[in-house]
Amino acid sequence: MSAQTASPRIADPAAFGRVAVLMGGTSAEREVSLDSGRNVLEALRARGVDAFAVDGIPALIDAIRAGKVDRVFNILHGNKGGGEDGVLQGLCEALGVPYTGSGVLGSALSMDKIRTKQVWLSVGLPTPRYVRLAKGDDVHAAARSLGLPVFVKPSCEGSSVGVSRVLDEADLDAAVAQAARYPGELLMEQLIVGDELTVPVLGREALPSIRIVPKGEWYDYHAKYVSDDTRYLCPGLEGAEEAEIRRLALAAFDAAGCSGWGRVDFMRERATGQLYLLEINTAPGMTSHSLVPKAARQVGIDFAELCWRVLESSLKPDGGAAA
Repeated sequence: MSAQTASPRIADPAAFGRVAVLMGGTSAEREVSLDSGRNVLEALRARGVDAFAVDGIPALIDAIRAGKVDRVFNILHGNKGGGEDGVLQGLCEALGVPYTGSGVLGSALSMDKIRTKQVWLSVGLPTPRYVRLAKGDDVHAAARSLGLPVFVKPSCEGSSVGVSRVLDEADLDAAVAQAARYPGELLMEQLIVGDELTVPVLGREALPSIRIVPKGEWYDYHAKYVSDDTRYLCPGLEGAEEAEIRRLALAAFDAAGCSGWGRVDFMRERATGQLYLLEINTAPGMTSHSLVPKAARQVGIDFAELCWRVLESSLKPDGGAAA
């Protein structure tokens, strides 16, 4: 059954119990998460769900200990105080509290771009060539091995935080310094010249792809969350190409151990049409500029219904708690 026609498994909002909408936190993506969380909270309440806001993991622990939480709608973004690195998922499982989205493995793996690439390559899925940069490595030699232009990025951040597009070798050191402001390893990645696309996943269905057309040269943080000039074409591809990108999205999602919902990002090389996997977002943005709601609307799922279906991912197939 397709995402377009699938019916919600739960009709009564009381079946969800008290839902903590977990947002904010202390990661580099705090402001985006707060924006997403406010939207989700409003949507769930409009559908009659007993939902309330919780800012960050320590506050969630307090609310759970106080007996106020029956399940968690996780809309924290990022790691190190965000909710996409497996820490929150392990906490909820240890305390027996159901939560939305991927489990410990899928969350932790997808937060690390380098190790996600290693898994994809091991099962024959396409991703741009890359170099893993440890402290003290020769970044100029790495760039020469890949060939400019390249992207330099933190391996464990999202929302284009700390990412630089490097066209000239003279700019490499500044790009590395920018990325090194964030914890974890660094990743230097081949720049694919072409179209950026994304495919949201809801349950076991890939939603229509979205082709992203920023006004500037690439889809940076400003283009994602601030600019109103970015264009979004949905579906982003047609016919066999659209079917292939959706197939690859589900294959990548499964290979990384993800579940529930998420978003798989791609580049499509202009010269060849080859699709390359970039990363998975296991708690995608739900802001006015975000991509999952855009794809859902394309198949007749409005924002409130989307939030409801994501909340259902905290349930077992028989309707019981997933955790």
